[in-house]
Amino acid sequence: MLYPSIDKLLNIVDSKYMLVHIASRRSKKMLENDHYQMNEKDYVNKKPLGRALEEVEKGLIQVKVGKE
Repeated sequence: MLYPSIDKLLNIVDSKYMLVHIASRRSKKMLENDHYQMNEKDYVNKKPLGRALEEVEKGLIQVKVGKE
């Protein structure tokens, strides 16, 4: 089973496409800056994409929808 669950994440973010966009941008930032919002031992996933999804689930990433 994957963690975090897609069902839990879609309660936070309205769209699967927006979720993919947010997670991919955050995981790229993790790789570039080596900056994590939680202690590395607290993450369940080992890869940056999974860790980004965990941050979304924990509410550490604020989702703002608006015009660009």
